[in-house]
Amino acid sequence: MKKIYAWEPWFFLFFGVFHMHRIWALVARESYASFWMGIMEEKGAFYFILMGILALLCVVGIITFVRERKNNYWWRWIYLCGGAYVLFDLFAIATGMAFWQDILNKMFDTKSSYWNLIWGFFILLGTAVFALGIKLLRKSHSDRYRKTDQDG
Repeated sequence: MKKIYAWEPWFFLFFGVFHMHRIWALVARESYASFWMGIMEEKGAFYFILMGILALLCVVGIITFVRERKNNYWWRWIYLCGGAYVLFDLFAIATGMAFWQDILNKMFDTKSSYWNLIWGFFILLGTAVFALGIKLLRKSHSDRYRKTDQDG
C-alpha cells in the first residue's frame, strides 16, 4: 500500500523555499553572488549546517525511494535523481573539484547574459517543488482524516 510519510511534504516545501530564495539573485545580483560564493569559500558553521541538512534530506529521500520501490509514487523519483545530483554537488563543492568550481564561477558571474535564465530556472523549479509539497501535505492530511473516519 502506498503511503505518504509525515515528513515528505515538508521535504518538498523545504527544497521549494530553498530554490525560491533565489528571487534574491534577480533582485540584487552582486549581494546574492557575494553571499553564496563567500559561504562556499569560507566553509564555516552555516555552510556545514546547511550542507548537512541538505545531505541528510537527500539520503533519507533516497532510502525511502529504495525502501518503497514496490509502492512508489512518481514524485519519489525526485529523491533519486535530485538527491544524487545534490549529493554530487555537495561533494564537488566540499572537495573543491576544479571543473565544478568553474561551473559555479560561471553561474555566479553577475555580468553574464544568462544570469536571469539560470536563476529564473531555479525559481521555477522551486515553485513547482513547493507546489508539490503543498499538494502532498493536503493529500496526507485528507488521507489521515479519511483513515480516522474509517477507524471511528
